[in-house]
Amino acid sequence: MTYETTCDVTGLKALAQTIKEQMGEEGILLLRGGLASGKTTFVQAFAAVLGIREPVSSPTFSILHEYENRLFHYDIYQCGTEGFVKSGLIEKLDSRGYHLIEWAMLDFEALLGRLGIAYGTLDIEEKNDQRTYKVNIHAYA
Repeated sequence: MTYETTCDVTGLKALAQTIKEQMGEEGILLLRGGLASGKTTFVQAFAAVLGIREPVSSPTFSILHEYENRLFHYDIYQCGTEGFVKSGLIEKLDSRGYHLIEWAMLDFEALLGRLGIAYGTLDIEEKNDQRTYKVNIHAYA
């Protein structure tokens, strides 16, 4: 399923709810966009949809933040795909729950494809106070 939508931060929770429903009970979503495009803000909205009350912040230097053993928030900007694999975190993707991965670029997608791991993508483009979200759910395996 592929579609595009535009909203500001007030509409983000509704988008997160829609994406969660489309993903089902678990899944991997690659979040892509420029610096300060709203990747972590989307993860915060997704956590709210899951009923997670714990504050959600970017795992830029720790690579992974886990929330209630059902939301796994990765930021691989610093380590890249190679560092992610070397860290052993690739095995974490087997955990049940939602895995939202910031900065997962084409080489990361290629890795998931070689491993036969299904995933979706969320591409974020900035447009003034709004963002355009290009969503592709369960299109890859």
